[in-house]
Amino acid sequence: MFKRFCCTALALLPLAFVTSPAHADWYLDGESSRLSFISTKNANLSEVQRFLVLHGKVDATGQAQVQVELESVNSGIPLRDERMRKALFEIKTFPEALISAQIDLRPIKDLASGAQLELRLPLTVSLHGKEHAYNAELLATRLDDRRFQVVTLEPLVLNAADFDLLPGLESLRTVAGLSAISLSVPVGAVLIFTAR
Repeated sequence: MFKRFCCTALALLPLAFVTSPAHADWYLDGESSRLSFISTKNANLSEVQRFLVLHGKVDATGQAQVQVELESVNSGIPLRDERMRKALFEIKTFPEALISAQIDLRPIKDLASGAQLELRLPLTVSLHGKEHAYNAELLATRLDDRRFQVVTLEPLVLNAADFDLLPGLESLRTVAGLSAISLSVPVGAVLIFTAR
């Protein structure tokens, strides 16, 4: 759910267009990428969780999208994962989260292998039937002629209330016997894009 941010990093991929074919598309390498979030319960117990299945693309016009399969949430506890899928994300109705951004390619300069560029990128996260806009602080690194790595320089903090997730959180809190679950969820990403 909160993985969308990461997805924002995807928008940086157009940096590679300057040395690649003008109409090349860049695709997210889901095997090498990671989108994680931190949940906090009972005020002082925080845990890192992640989504295992991500898809993404940046086209030659600078349109970037990352899809997060919410069914792939992984906390390391199967029962909790199943509860999040059903009660929180309601995956039968809302199977994925979408992060999208439009990149202006004109100001982008050549990056040599190993070179980095910091960007502040506006993006939109669509989750649970709601949309919310954010500004993401990202670092893009050119790995080689065909690959880029994009990481969040600081976590993107999502609020469950912005996506109508409060009833689901309350259901999780009750069934787990917790005193509280934080509404603020920091999300981080390490994304690898490859030209095809």
